[in-house]
Amino acid sequence: MNPQEAKSTSVGVDTGKQTLDIYIRPQGEFFSVKNDAAGIKEAIKKIKPYSPARIVIEATGRLEWPFVEACLSHQLPIIIVNPLQIRRFAGAIGQQAKTDKLDAKLIAHFGEAVQPEVTPIKQENVRLISDLLARRRQLIEMSTMEKNRLQIMPKPLHKSIEKLLKLITKQIDEIESELEKQIDATIEWKDKRDILQSVPGVGKVLTYAILSDLPELGELTNKEVAALVGVAPFNKESGMLKGKRSIRGGRSRIRTVLYMAMMSAIQCNPTFKRHYEQLKAAGKPSKVALVACMRKLIVALNSMVRHGTYWNEKLGSKS
Repeated sequence: MNPQEAKSTSVGVDTGKQTLDIYIRPQGEFFSVKNDAAGIKEAIKKIKPYSPARIVIEATGRLEWPFVEACLSHQLPIIIVNPLQIRRFAGAIGQQAKTDKLDAKLIAHFGEAVQPEVTPIKQENVRLISDLLARRRQLIEMSTMEKNRLQIMPKPLHKSIEKLLKLITKQIDEIESELEKQIDATIEWKDKRDILQSVPGVGKVLTYAILSDLPELGELTNKEVAALVGVAPFNKESGMLKGKRSIRGGRSRIRTVLYMAMMSAIQCNPTFKRHYEQLKAAGKPSKVALVACMRKLIVALNSMVRHGTYWNEKLGSKS
């Protein structure tokens, strides 16, 4: 391979839960490896001799990071891009078909045509964001416990509890400030945050809860994510007994925050306000209507993150 060819070599990586599909352009080389330590090691070994100008991979939120970290450790020019950019590029060149090989080839073509700049990616940012989210969750839980104590403890002890609550609130503010800073500096987290917050009614509290407690968002089917959160209705049937469908199980922390977010969304988001009012007009109890709206929201968010798209009224009406 001559030096000029090496300068123009672009590698496209299509990431899956089990597999990495890799295309090297313009050489036309394609191979697949398992998305595990051994497979990634094999991929790096095959890519390095090409001395690529860039290795392009889509942001998924977490599946790509073992490969990204391996590239960083071998000083390879890895670039994480928003999946929306790849989809728009596919539309611009008229590519409709989708296979693992075609996706990897498309990403490599995007890298060659657009030549996105290789920006420094700090591995420690990703770990720090995860740690900050975990710490924020711990502080929120501590705050809730202290607020509960304020309701039951005798008045002479209120001053001590209130003092601690102020300290916890201050620490939460500091954590959130650092979170915003780190998320802004990390493209895949920034993209996911911006997608979530493009929905009227979805604020920082729900966004942080999803980033912390629902990392699978965007990787599951709509039915799976509704069941995981605990907003999917289940039948109550046994022999001749048939009861009302109800929700059960799931991640209670997410469901609680989602409930509060929906209380806001039915006021400020026309899609959810309309859906809620229609359910109420059909005779559904308020809580049942609210849970149905919660399910509609989490399904919409799941689709948005999966496809890298921002909120619009049509998307909400289809979810």
